[in-house]
Amino acid sequence: MEVKDFLIEEECTMLEAMALLDEIAKKVLFVAREGKLVAAITDGDIRRWILKKGNLEARVKDIANYNPKYLKEREKASAKEYMKKYSIEALPILNDKNEIISVVFINDGDIGIKKDLNIPVVMMAGGFGTRLYPYTKILPKPLIPIGEIPIAEHIINRFNKYGCRDFFLIVNHKKNMIKAYFNEIEKDYKITYVDEEKPLGTGGGLGLLKGIIDSTFILSNCDILIEEDYEKIYKFHKKENNVITMVCSLKKIRIPYGVIEIGQHGEIEKMKEKPEISFFTNTGMYIVEPEVVKGLEDNQAIGFPDIIEKLKQAGAKIGVYPIGENNWLDMGQLDEMEDMRRRLECDE
Repeated sequence: MEVKDFLIEEECTMLEAMALLDEIAKKVLFVAREGKLVAAITDGDIRRWILKKGNLEARVKDIANYNPKYLKEREKASAKEYMKKYSIEALPILNDKNEIISVVFINDGDIGIKKDLNIPVVMMAGGFGTRLYPYTKILPKPLIPIGEIPIAEHIINRFNKYGCRDFFLIVNHKKNMIKAYFNEIEKDYKITYVDEEKPLGTGGGLGLLKGIIDSTFILSNCDILIEEDYEKIYKFHKKENNVITMVCSLKKIRIPYGVIEIGQHGEIEKMKEKPEISFFTNTGMYIVEPEVVKGLEDNQAIGFPDIIEKLKQAGAKIGVYPIGENNWLDMGQLDEMEDMRRRLECDE
């Protein structure tokens, strides 16, 4: 990867910056004028802007930090120490003309993987997976293979890398197959199965955890992969004092038609040829406080979004943690499942 891969123009949109951050799979971009460093923009800068302004039309110049940290070439040997002191993941190295000649990364290829996020993870693994029929006629959705291992194991392995060791699987449909698989494999984490005797929706099954979980936990659907720093999400949740933090992904959809806007008297006001719309959508991963479980009615079928809505109406603080479009893999439908398989094969 070359320095030019990290450069972005000031007039580029925030969405273009997010796409480039996804493409280079790092956390920072730099703005240069006539080759000289003038600003930096990180995924954190973009996240703070979204949460404060909610404006997806912003430009890089609106968000970037125009007082970026850097070192000169002769100081490069102290880069790691400097980065630890200021808690930064990437640092540009400049020559005497203030041109970027290299970028140093604190983790050198192992970006953000930590080992101390030891909080429980709850996976909703009891659904019928009707959108993935006929696969789910034979296998429960959590056991559908993506590559050499099932999707649920991919999810657990990612959380386990961050230090999560206690997993709770709420199971129903073909639950004995799920239990048999995970009981047979070698693992360095513990799985507790929570049997759902009747379908309780994406939220009702949490009521079965009363008296079992009494700390902050991660809730995840069994058909998604989130490529993010889970510890950062957890720390954000705690810092904001949220009752629930919903991880939301940017989504861009191109409408395959010309769109016509009609005026008050039937005249054409505006025409847009195959416009692209951008918005944030719920990924199906959350950080949740234990009082949410305590407040649920026993054996009540309810979706987790409905639980969120009730809590919001009661005045509870519900937060959002935005991530880039490429950081969310969803296999909820057949075409998306194939895309997930291709992406994971490329990563391995």
